[in-house]
Order: sequence, then C-alpha cells, then structure tokens
Amino acid sequence: MPPLRAALLAQILGALMAVGLLALAFPRMLDQPLVVAVLQGLCAAYTSHKLDAPPWWHAIHLGFMPLAVLASRLPVPPGWYLAAFLLLLVVYWRVAQSRVPLYLSSAATATAVAAMLPPQGCRIIDLGCGNGTLLRRMARLRPDCSFVGVEYAPLPWLWARLNCAGSANCRIVRGDYWRQPLADYDLVYAFLSPVPMPRLWAKACAEMKAGARLVSNTFAVPEQEPDAVVEVSDGRTTRLYCYHPKGPTALAGSR
Repeated sequence: MPPLRAALLAQILGALMAVGLLALAFPRMLDQPLVVAVLQGLCAAYTSHKLDAPPWWHAIHLGFMPLAVLASRLPVPPGWYLAAFLLLLVVYWRVAQSRVPLYLSSAATATAVAAMLPPQGCRIIDLGCGNGTLLRRMARLRPDCSFVGVEYAPLPWLWARLNCAGSANCRIVRGDYWRQPLADYDLVYAFLSPVPMPRLWAKACAEMKAGARLVSNTFAVPEQEPDAVVEVSDGRTTRLYCYHPKGPTALAGSR
C-alpha cells in the first residue's frame, strides 16, 4: 500500500477506534478534545504498526492529532499554518512517495568524494543534490571536472541553482533522478535512504559504464559488498560506501 494511503487509513481507523472506545467506556470524555486526540494518536500508531509502516510513521501518528489540537488553541492567525504547510511542501515535495528526506552532505564529505576522482577530468552526478553545497565545494576543488546535480523539490532545487551559479563547471537540473541516464558519468553520488537502495543498485548496474563508481553516503546497498568504505571525519562520522557496478577498469588511475 502506498505510504500516503496507509497513513490516511491509519488516521481514519484511529479516529473511529478512539471515538468508539470512549463512547463505550467513558462517554463524558468525548467532550475533551485533547483526550480524544491522544487516544486517536495511540490507535493510529497501533494501526500503522499493523499495516507494517516504517517506525517513524508511528511517531507521526502518535503526535499528529494531539499537536493539531494544541496548535488550534494558540493565538496564531490561520495564515501562518498555511504558510508553514506550503514551506514544508516546497522543501520536501514527494518525500512521502520517494521516502527520501532532505539530507545535506558535510564539507568533509565533499573533500572525501573529490579525493576519489581520477587525476584527469571526469563527469560527476549527484542524485538528489539538495541545496547543491556538495557540488559547489567539489566544483571548486576540481575545476577540470564537470558536475551535474538533480533535484526534484522546488525550494532545494532553487537553492542549489543559486548556490552553484558562480561555478561554470556545475549544472543543476530539476527533475526525477530515476529518469536521469547514468551512462556518461564516471562517479555517481547519492545520499538517499535505505528504501531506494536496491532500485538504485539495479539502475547503476543497468546504466553505468565499466569503471564508473557509485558512492552512497551512509546507506549501503543490501546484500552487496562495497569495494571500499571511506570514513569521513565530520560530526556525523559519515561513511561512504563505494561500488563499481561493472568493475573498476575505466578508473584504474583513480585514488
């Protein structure tokens, strides 16, 4: 079941269960919105668990309705809630479908990935480039290389365009990275989530050329042994999982 449909179903069933339980056991509590909301959150989280939703969805269901009730009591004009919703929409856009939140790579990660590039100029693509900071830093470190970033969410895409505007060797594209061909790139970088890694591996194996390197920040490809794991000295203790889907021949000179 699609995540949004499962979430909506959990919320509806949670509300029905909460009202039903209170009507049978404590009918007077139906006049207490916060009590109803807390019980609805518990029932929705339980339903989400039964629907095999990821654990973080349980926390969302648990807090959604109680927070909505509490927020409704604040002296805040409704327009601010709409503005907050629109801001979240343009930042996270299709997160519920893709299940890939906005992750930002550190400066140390950019340095580590740049160190993997061969001495000669090459082409690099960042799938889901966020605000483009990693590409901007790498473009400055390697002006002889060509960098492309792909981002779907409108606000991060615009941010990345502005971030990389001064880098002639860096281009930001708005679109679906699953539709982006990988055959022309020597290094493919991704900082996604555990969910799409099997699909990313299948795409890399089908499209990347021999010797091209796939680098995944934090998330390893399931059941695939990486060629190398690079530990980055940053606050997160980032790990870069490196793969050659079709063998390391073409980049024999890479470091």
